[in-house]
Amino acid sequence: MQANRKQFVNSRLTRWGSGGAVVAVIVGLAVLTGCQGLSTGKPAAQSPQGLTGGLTAAPASVTFGNIAIGTSQSQTETVTNSGGTSATISQIAASGTGFSVSGVSTPITLTPGQSASFSVNFAPESAGSFSGSVAITSNASNPSLTIALSGSAAAQSQGQLSVNPTTISVGSVTVGTSGTQTGTLSATGASVVVSSVNVDGSEFVVSGLTFPVTIPAGQSATFTVTFTPQTSGVASVSASFVSNTANSPTIATLTGTGIAVPVHVVNLSWNADSSPNVVGYNIYRSSNGANGNYVKINSGLDANTSYMDSSVTDGQTYYYETTAVNSSNEESARSTPVGTVIPPP
Repeated sequence: MQANRKQFVNSRLTRWGSGGAVVAVIVGLAVLTGCQGLSTGKPAAQSPQGLTGGLTAAPASVTFGNIAIGTSQSQTETVTNSGGTSATISQIAASGTGFSVSGVSTPITLTPGQSASFSVNFAPESAGSFSGSVAITSNASNPSLTIALSGSAAAQSQGQLSVNPTTISVGSVTVGTSGTQTGTLSATGASVVVSSVNVDGSEFVVSGLTFPVTIPAGQSATFTVTFTPQTSGVASVSASFVSNTANSPTIATLTGTGIAVPVHVVNLSWNADSSPNVVGYNIYRSSNGANGNYVKINSGLDANTSYMDSSVTDGQTYYYETTAVNSSNEESARSTPVGTVIPPP
């Protein structure tokens, strides 16, 4: 086929006028370049990645080392749009026992060069080797991107929990008051998680621990035992510390002795007055010093030379004076004051 071809077009036009026929010859020249239906121009440039973006994952696979049963581990995965146009991720899903993804919500639209990160998690519930995958579904040129997952799990070594001392004695405590003693919980072999403590009865309380308490191997946690006796006598109960150890619950014995509230009285005695016609005596008491305000505390004349004051308060100091009264109801001068201290509770 010739690259260039010239085509002459001849047409004859006859027009009749008054002077006769006029013949006009029109010669047209058309030039055709190239072959009909083909173009020698260059095609439009296209993206080397095609019409939609392509997705890549880093890392291409995720491996979890040997981790303990009941624990979890996470790694970060990043998806990048390496294409020339935007790509929309419609779903990111994990499969396989113990595997999951978090930290991402779909759909996600990634512009060229843009990335999105999420977490791949492994939380085994039994020992062994496990495999799975993360499937990323999108409208990219590679609509199904798969990330291989693998991990292994081993049985967690159990620690031991001990309490020291095994018998915690608070000692003697007055009824209605409280006494305290301390104890310690220690972990050996592996970390121990103490979830609760159960104490029999209501007179003993264990405090100082916020549950659950994690005690690393080789370390201890201190707690306080408070004893508040309601009655007198010896009390003994068990405290059970519940943990994730093989020897759970760990038992401690809590003991204490309740002491009855002491009853204090003041016994007064004096020499008889030698004055005639003495029929009795009055007793006066001050609670604000030897020179303070004295108040008569006997309800009627005391014919004896002794008196018992039972209305005293623990820890208080009192002073006493007495007078003699004759048959004419005449009262003598007060005696020299004497003082006494009531023991504290």
